[in-house]
Amino acid sequence: MRSFADSDGDGVGDLGGLRGRLGHLVDLGVDAVWLTPWYPSPMADGGYDVADYRGIDPRFGTLADADALLAEAHALGLRVVVDLVANHTSEQHPWFRAALAAGPGSPERERYFFRDGRADGEEPPNDWVSAFGGPAWTRVREADGRPGQWYLHLFAPEQPDLDWTHPGVGDDFDAILRFWLDRGIDGIRVDAAPAMAKVPGLPDAGHGPGASFESRTWVGNPHWDVEEVHDILRRWRRIGDSYDGDRVFVTEAVVNGPERLSRYVRPDEMHTSFNFDYLTCPWDAARLRSVIDASLAALAPVGAPATWVLSSHDETRHATRFGRADTSATTGAGAPADPGPADPALGLRRARAAALLTLALPGSAYVYQGEELGLPEVEDLPEELLQDPTWERSGHTVRGRDGCRVPLPWEGDRPPFGFTAPGVAPWLPQPAGWGPLTVAAQRADPGSTLNLYRSALRLRRRVTATAGNDLEWLDAGDGVLAFQRGRSFRCLVNLTASSRPLAGWGEVLLASAPCDDLLPPDTAVWVAAPG
Repeated sequence: MRSFADSDGDGVGDLGGLRGRLGHLVDLGVDAVWLTPWYPSPMADGGYDVADYRGIDPRFGTLADADALLAEAHALGLRVVVDLVANHTSEQHPWFRAALAAGPGSPERERYFFRDGRADGEEPPNDWVSAFGGPAWTRVREADGRPGQWYLHLFAPEQPDLDWTHPGVGDDFDAILRFWLDRGIDGIRVDAAPAMAKVPGLPDAGHGPGASFESRTWVGNPHWDVEEVHDILRRWRRIGDSYDGDRVFVTEAVVNGPERLSRYVRPDEMHTSFNFDYLTCPWDAARLRSVIDASLAALAPVGAPATWVLSSHDETRHATRFGRADTSATTGAGAPADPGPADPALGLRRARAAALLTLALPGSAYVYQGEELGLPEVEDLPEELLQDPTWERSGHTVRGRDGCRVPLPWEGDRPPFGFTAPGVAPWLPQPAGWGPLTVAAQRADPGSTLNLYRSALRLRRRVTATAGNDLEWLDAGDGVLAFQRGRSFRCLVNLTASSRPLAGWGEVLLASAPCDDLLPPDTAVWVAAPG
């Protein structure tokens, strides 16, 4: 929300700005909007450090503004999904402040993981690592001024982990969940779901010196994807199911492969989960087909729909990533300090083709704000303006995620491009050359990326309406992905460096780039099968 639209001229996106631009989302053709945390927060990690779970941060508005957003979105046919950050709070949350004040051995500290250090208290209690780099423990200074216990934070030090074995934690979050469901939200996206359970006793994980947070490779890790997390998810699902209407639960679960991911969407747990294997997959036909097949195969036994996503507020925008020599994605502190140069034209061409591939697959798709404009990653933000905690935690070696969070351009030929009031600097600076990428400029261009998304989202409803989860691969030669869904809908994507024959495949319904009897490189088409 901070980067969507600003209504009060302070340079930060807010609820008023979102309400004023709901028409864009309706025109785009989406079904729902997912909001990153809107709660009061010191913003040490973009709002994922929550100080009050039952309020709205004043930067964004008020509870009355949230209620108005829900009413207006529902009137337009849009659902609203909000983030719930339940693994950790802000260090400014009253629970944590009370824990610090109460001291070692107090009941207040039992809500978190306070432990004595090793080596006479001088070393962290175990070898666990933070997602933002460095150890997952910080030592506190007790009320009498002496160095004291250590507390656990799998993310930033400003985000202390909650201990979900404490009964009060579960009870409080039950009430928090009901607070928002009672206000009319349509769903919850559970942030960092695999982090919420830890192995009792907090044993070492076997991380070596300088280890990175590589959760997609972990098996049997004591602080990630621990079995007891599913008890929490089932508890929330029961609450959601007790409400009238459809309430959706989505998990963020970066785990080791589709089979582990499928456990989060069993019939009594969450409804869907972000597919990070697809998001991080390189621009390679064999690799993409393998991820698609593995995802669908793993989800079939639990009866959950697949999800597909190309970019997010935590990842390099794929219009940039697909223009590099290495088109895969690496997140967090494990990202390379220098990922190499990107070819903007190649990246955008592939991004447009990837959009049609993604929207043709069975299941649900997420469009990160700005994807529909083909926005690139902003890689030259001044170092003094970087806000992602990864920048500091990595010792200024990894720039972090700010480059994909630059505010959207809406209109005009110079910053702030309608995002905020003229003359006001957005919270992150926009490139001066973004004029041709604004919503207004692209709406007037039939061949724009915005109009490609608008056409695809509308056509998707019609051509895949009766296809269900069917997907049949077709042979179009090496390097070309081709499949059919339903009786006649086909998608072809040429990931090679040469054009491939298109004649005979059917009537072209939509293409990511101009084509005739040949399918150009890095191009996707939707066709209606002949006959």
